[in-house]
Amino acid sequence: MTKTTKYRAPALDKGLDILELLARTPGSLNLTEIALGIGYSKSEIFRMLQVLEARGYLVREGNDGAYALTNRLFLLGMERPPIKGLTEASLPVMHRLAEQIKQPCHLVVASQDQIVVIARVDAPSDIGFVVRVGHRRPLAHATSGAVLFAFQGEETQQRWLALMEAGEERFKRKPFLATVEQIREQGYAALPSEAVDAVTDLSAPILQDGHAVGTLTIPFVERHPVTVSVKQAIQHLRDAAKDISAALLH
Repeated sequence: MTKTTKYRAPALDKGLDILELLARTPGSLNLTEIALGIGYSKSEIFRMLQVLEARGYLVREGNDGAYALTNRLFLLGMERPPIKGLTEASLPVMHRLAEQIKQPCHLVVASQDQIVVIARVDAPSDIGFVVRVGHRRPLAHATSGAVLFAFQGEETQQRWLALMEAGEERFKRKPFLATVEQIREQGYAALPSEAVDAVTDLSAPILQDGHAVGTLTIPFVERHPVTVSVKQAIQHLRDAAKDISAALLH
């Protein structure tokens, strides 16, 4: 726990510790590994795991019956009115964008010191780089994260910087802020992907009251012969982000 609280709920603490541990784990963990990971005995967490599985938050994988998170928590988060409204406003525009540029696109929001992909539209062609819904990455190591940061107020930026500096992923503050300033000035980002070679991340902010509530991002792969150039894709992207921003006002 990051804060001391006046009241304690031991069973709830155990359940949340289990969920948070599995959220940080790329694969699945068995009963012994979970017990070691959160500092409880196997007997203390056995019933908790059974309840979480029965409620659909966990699923068994493999021959050893290891536990992994389902997407139930993600789906609950998606039902929050701001996120649901953003997704509903974005998807029709995203489908139009994908048809225009013959490339996939995805919708990103901030979650603490990370970005999370909450919706995607695949390319209407045989080739395209796909980012799965639910994908997370540190804000400082994602083009969409830099765009989200660039279009926030100073108070939010300072809070995010503190989270980023306290996080496990190291980042270079000065180059990051220089990139953010450039993005702010030009209104979008076009940067080489940190995660994949030969992919250029094109990202534009979706604005509400002057602040970015999300980004629309294209993992652009240049095809031969070129049908839609990077320059053309950027213009379509910016138009789409403006259309989504306008839809959020209604």
